[in-house]
Amino acid sequence: MASRLSAVRQLTEGLAAPLSPEDQCIQSMADASPVKWHLAHTTWFFETLLLMPHAPGYEAYDRRFHYLFNSYYESLGDRHPRPQRGMITRPSCEDILRYRKHVDTAMLRLLDGSYTAEIEGLCELGLQHEQQHQELILTDIKHALSCNSILPAYSKLPERPDHNPVPLSWRNHPGGICWIGSGTGSFAFDNEQPRHRVLLAPFRIASRLATCGEYLEFIRDRGYERPELWLSDGWNFIQTQNIRAPLYWTKDQDEWAIFTLGGLRPLRLSEPVVHISFYEAEAYARWCRKRLPTEFEWEAAARGEPVTGRLLQTGSLHPEPAKKGESQFYGDAWEWTRSAYDPYPGFKPWSGPASEYNGKFMCGQIVLRGGSCVTPADHIRPGYRNFFPPGARWQFSGIRLAEDA
Repeated sequence: MASRLSAVRQLTEGLAAPLSPEDQCIQSMADASPVKWHLAHTTWFFETLLLMPHAPGYEAYDRRFHYLFNSYYESLGDRHPRPQRGMITRPSCEDILRYRKHVDTAMLRLLDGSYTAEIEGLCELGLQHEQQHQELILTDIKHALSCNSILPAYSKLPERPDHNPVPLSWRNHPGGICWIGSGTGSFAFDNEQPRHRVLLAPFRIASRLATCGEYLEFIRDRGYERPELWLSDGWNFIQTQNIRAPLYWTKDQDEWAIFTLGGLRPLRLSEPVVHISFYEAEAYARWCRKRLPTEFEWEAAARGEPVTGRLLQTGSLHPEPAKKGESQFYGDAWEWTRSAYDPYPGFKPWSGPASEYNGKFMCGQIVLRGGSCVTPADHIRPGYRNFFPPGARWQFSGIRLAEDA
């Protein structure tokens, strides 16, 4: 556990390393947070949930941080308003790194020798929580950099030529009674449990993610101008937000380009389309005369696939076209499902402050599955349930089609 703690914590700081202090302070919208805040909040989590209650004699680094870096834990007191995290210019980035070192030293001391199952469980939760914020560091800074008119790159990404995509085919699933959810043999969030059975009708699911080229045909067929393709909320969403293409797409005359973590580059038609809302994914599926899979169909189809793909550790930092025989169930893009983020039958939130982790968000959200190109490789699993409001677009969210058999 100590070596895993060190590895995860070092990776977080490595993701922030290419960024200047000015980069790390910016908050480009209310849904995103400054990189500096992510570094501090993940440290606050270990200090507040582990060290203060379980490490005798531990002295908090700075008690004012308890207010500044609480996210949404009402039971732990008041917190700085989320939309104003970009106003926290102090403490400095250097002080935040000292805060991390102070907490890491105390955590390693706590884990030196024997420790209780409760401490082990909370530490694993803290590491899984930090891995979620590793992904958010990259998606949030991508949005911030896209708001800069010079469109600076986070990192240099390899230039890869476009090519014809792997032909899309359909995988048949017989349906029937299927087990859904994560078991108790290894870590899983509370929203992945309990494992339970669902009855599925026979269905077919696409062999890969939808591509930019395929989505471009939807745009060219006036997909954003045809209300019959859209849910009522979705039509209102794109009209009020003036949305006519995925986030980060731009058009100069007849040429499309896309902003990436490597800067602006020509759109590759063979790569998966990402940065779209649930509304856009659902409208595109209707245009294709298909539908989105439910989260249960997705898990039933993906459970037999190896949990490999273009995830964070591959260093691609951008979705890549499917290779021959590759399903893309894991990595590249989070996949919108047609399932509301509801509790499983028999769901029970964790006790204590961790009870606020997932359960209180089970309203008005849509489930996504599969992980993306910025999801840590050892963080994703078949039962993992991500969730966002239907209008969210700044995550690497994409489309896999399905249909009734």
